[in-house]
Amino acid sequence: IPKAMAVALPKDLEQHASEARKRHAELWRQERIFNARNRIIGGDTEAWNVQVRDQKIKEATEKARHESFGAEMRRNDKIMCILEDRERKDRKTLCRVINDFQQSFQKPETRREFDLSDPLALKKDIPARQSDNDIRNTVSGMQKFMGEDLNFYERKKFQQEQNREWSLQQQREWKRARAEQKCAENLYLDTRLQFDETARQIQKLESTTRKAICAAVKEFNRNQAMESAEKKKQEKNQEQEDNLAEISNLLHGDLLSENPHQAASSFGPHRVVPDRWKGMTQEQLEQIRLVQKQQMQEKLRLQEEEHQRDMDWDRRRIQAARAALLFERQQQREQRGLRRSLDSSNLSLACEQHLQKKHVNEVYINQPTGDYFSQFNRESR
Repeated sequence: IPKAMAVALPKDLEQHASEARKRHAELWRQERIFNARNRIIGGDTEAWNVQVRDQKIKEATEKARHESFGAEMRRNDKIMCILEDRERKDRKTLCRVINDFQQSFQKPETRREFDLSDPLALKKDIPARQSDNDIRNTVSGMQKFMGEDLNFYERKKFQQEQNREWSLQQQREWKRARAEQKCAENLYLDTRLQFDETARQIQKLESTTRKAICAAVKEFNRNQAMESAEKKKQEKNQEQEDNLAEISNLLHGDLLSENPHQAASSFGPHRVVPDRWKGMTQEQLEQIRLVQKQQMQEKLRLQEEEHQRDMDWDRRRIQAARAALLFERQQQREQRGLRRSLDSSNLSLACEQHLQKKHVNEVYINQPTGDYFSQFNRESR
């Protein structure tokens, strides 16, 4: 069949596509395996890049989904607020319509049982009876009895006569009360005059008594002043005598004479009374100076001992440093000897390797060319 007349069958196309796919995979695998950088790192950077890209795509998708959810939630919240507002307005309108309907068509006075709870029921109600001839005054109603109010005129006349008698009685009682009040006023006036006379006499007697008391008090105060002046004079004399005695005692006593025994305390010979102590004696001062000299000598002795101890420690440190230096020099000499022996052994080994290499080159004369090395690493398998 001529080449121009050849027709590509589906099986051939599938085989060519499979071979092309295998070649592409092999080339990609060779590029990945024969890459020195990836081989040294020991990781698949392309795969890592693909994973990073997939992770970013996943995060972007998740973020877009969250944003769409957020937008949906905001839209639902807005719709919910609108519906709640509408429901609140509808409820308010319904309540207003119900109130208007009740005010217009369901008034309280139109109810059947309104008369039971009417606040003006007592005002609207008629009396139980309006007259004796009221038709509601039945026998069972007990509003009219036999003989009730039949003598109205006699009762009215009797009441008028009774009122006149009461009026006359009140007039008689008023006149009697006026006479009794006038008598009581006269008696009160007489008693008041008598009381005034008695009070005047008592006031006069009280004035006389007060004068006598004032004179007695004045005399008593004069005597008291004289006694007080005499007492002060005696107290002043006694105070002067006491002061003179105190001055004499101070002059002849232990305080100004500086007697050291007066500061001795009753709690022991090592204690003194602070307000009487006049200072230490010469023997005590000498004893203190002696103790101070002993303390100074003891301190000098301790300082000398510490100096000797420091010198001993310094000598020991110098000896230890000298021994360490000698030991270090000995180690350096030993290391130099070891290094010389190691160099000689390495030199002998190098000579042996050179002779061995020369012998190998003489024995193996066929050297490998570039074609020998190029046959390796052609495929990834």
